[in-house]
Amino acid sequence: MPIMENENEVIKGYIEHFIYKNAENGYGVVNLISEDEEIVCTGNFKDADVGDNLEIQGTFVTHPVYGEQLKVTSFKVVLPDDAVSMQRYLGSGAIKGIGEALAARIVKKFGDDTFRIIEDEPERLAEIKGISEKKAIDIAVQMAEKREMRDAMIFLQQYGISNTLAVKIFSKYGSRIYSIIKENPYQLADDISGVGFKTADEIAGKVGIAVDSEYRIKSGILYCLLQASLDGNTYLPMEQLIDKTVEILSGGPGGVIDRDNVNTQISNLMMDKKLVCKNNDQIYSASYYYEEQGCAVMLEGLNLAEDVTADERQRYLDRIKDIETRRGVQLDDLQREAVLKSISNGIVIITGGPGTGKTTTINTIINYYAGEGLDIMLAAPTGRAAKRMTEATGYEARTIHRLLEVSGQVSDDDDGRQGGVHFEKNRENPLEADAIIIDEMSMVDIHLFYALLKALVPGTHLILVGDSSQLPSVGPGQVLKDLIGSGKFPTIILQKIFRQAEESDIVMNAHRIHNGERPVIDNKSKDFFFLERDDSNVIYKHMIQLIRDKLPGYVGAESYDLQVLTPMRKGPLGAIQLNLVLQEYLNPPDASKKEHAYGDQVIREGDKVMQIRNNYQAQWEVMGKYNVPIDSGMGIFNGDMGIVREINEYSQEVVVEYDEHRRVRYPFSDLDEIELSYAITIHKSQGSEYPAVIMPILGGPRMLLNRNLLYTAVTRAKNTVCILGSSQTLFNMVDNEQQLKRYTGLKDRILDIFNASEC
Repeated sequence: MPIMENENEVIKGYIEHFIYKNAENGYGVVNLISEDEEIVCTGNFKDADVGDNLEIQGTFVTHPVYGEQLKVTSFKVVLPDDAVSMQRYLGSGAIKGIGEALAARIVKKFGDDTFRIIEDEPERLAEIKGISEKKAIDIAVQMAEKREMRDAMIFLQQYGISNTLAVKIFSKYGSRIYSIIKENPYQLADDISGVGFKTADEIAGKVGIAVDSEYRIKSGILYCLLQASLDGNTYLPMEQLIDKTVEILSGGPGGVIDRDNVNTQISNLMMDKKLVCKNNDQIYSASYYYEEQGCAVMLEGLNLAEDVTADERQRYLDRIKDIETRRGVQLDDLQREAVLKSISNGIVIITGGPGTGKTTTINTIINYYAGEGLDIMLAAPTGRAAKRMTEATGYEARTIHRLLEVSGQVSDDDDGRQGGVHFEKNRENPLEADAIIIDEMSMVDIHLFYALLKALVPGTHLILVGDSSQLPSVGPGQVLKDLIGSGKFPTIILQKIFRQAEESDIVMNAHRIHNGERPVIDNKSKDFFFLERDDSNVIYKHMIQLIRDKLPGYVGAESYDLQVLTPMRKGPLGAIQLNLVLQEYLNPPDASKKEHAYGDQVIREGDKVMQIRNNYQAQWEVMGKYNVPIDSGMGIFNGDMGIVREINEYSQEVVVEYDEHRRVRYPFSDLDEIELSYAITIHKSQGSEYPAVIMPILGGPRMLLNRNLLYTAVTRAKNTVCILGSSQTLFNMVDNEQQLKRYTGLKDRILDIFNASEC
């Protein structure tokens, strides 16, 4: 049955709520209130917010399923111009000192003339009971300020900027916004979080700024370095940066940008101290260079070594052997050496694959320090990794963010970078501990490592533990690899696979993969299984059977705790498609479960979800008896997993419960911070351990199907690994040592600082 359309209409009203909104393309379904009538409108509402007064052009259509709707062709935000809208605006809290009751009295007195009276004859407000002359003037001043902001918001709307973002821009610049937009809109990308290069470039195109403007080229260069950091790089080689900048800036109608112009602006940005060039080729955004340089300087200060005499060494060894006897363990020579180095050196790195005794070594170090009456702190990059560390040691481990006491506020850091996260623990308020052990160091990026080092004082022992063969951090840098590669810190590589670990085919196959050997997949194992399948739909079927029916009892865990890991996000066996399939079967629609559509997906009570970016301002609570909060804090981080406990359409919130019963309330507008996590990419699994890992592999880009990725996936499993797909693809991954190259300079910065101090 076709949709029936009528003639074009012009409708005024305000957005009561969004029934649906696609965050990516802006398409939405809106409930509009127009003269006390509810109208369902469909169209692109990318730049509209709840509460906006709109003038809409569109056509009423009759949908065969949803009935009458207004199909929107265009809209603009307008000021309230009738008594009802004015009353709603004044009573909304926008003007301090006016509530709903007083707003009703003002509008009853002045009607449609209310705004003119407030702006031109504010003294007349004193005619209304409850408003003094002083209060009348205050209301007029507020209205004037609001009008200036409203005018700026209407001005910015023509450039496709949403009201929410317009408020941030106006708060930053005030009336200067008009000159900035016309002269250099790229300044917005530098100063305002949420305005990227592409947005600024669109504005510049509408304003008529030349495609080869120095502002545009400078902004394009900084944008390319930002994009590079999202791929893990802290710098780019000069020629590669020029190539990428030319490619991005030449994409529009203005033609190819000259390479010499880009080179000139790179030099100008260096003079502006926004870029740093090292070794005539490494081009950094200044903040990344100073973080690497700062880390190198602080590492040199911490890298104190005690001159140990033969008698002292023997005393340490006797103490270690006492701990071994008391705990019923026997360390090998490398483990003992790791403990000895941790006692006598300011910085020690302990690395090794699964089953090589890293945890036993950590426990011995902890027991040594505790036996000496010294304070020791434990931390890891993620909540799951910290929880595993606590369970393995019996001592409390925290995330590095919580160790440093992350604050919800943002402020300039020491190097002047805008919007850096604020930690309460820093140079002025350092951590008070004799030793700090950080586990899963492969996950730590340059930002977090820099913040950690700033909170340490010389004399504190820093013990870094991790598997250097794991994938590098999601964020920029490859800290653990660069620290080891510098050769400046005592590094113990544990190699012996202990007897208990030898009984695990997960451990043995992980080492085979690491060594470039094919894993054993004869299915004679108790913990490592392979199912040869060549059809995605068949793989879906078996995955669901494994997760829902077979594996929970086998590994003694709930279905929720089992994890599907995949090398990629897109494709039939990518995380996006797998989540849609798994949600349908593991948490299907049910009348007892509320759900909410946003973007291209539906979120439902009971769904397994993951936070996909750091949110330092997010507040969490732990609820006790009678629903009373017994703990609270701030910060939810990239990779945290939880369950959707409640969806409230009235308050427009989703409640997600994370580890340790921390509950976070997400406004519907912030749901782009979470996504379904029945299946996640292997990158996202770093630092986590699951009772069982299910991994589908059939094919995909060679760059994603490599040994490093396979090794990381297998080592995430505690009890069972199940691989479904092509054995040839599996073996190809083992043979493929190729990895995406990261451009990082921490190793070079360390060598520069240490070599200079040795001269």
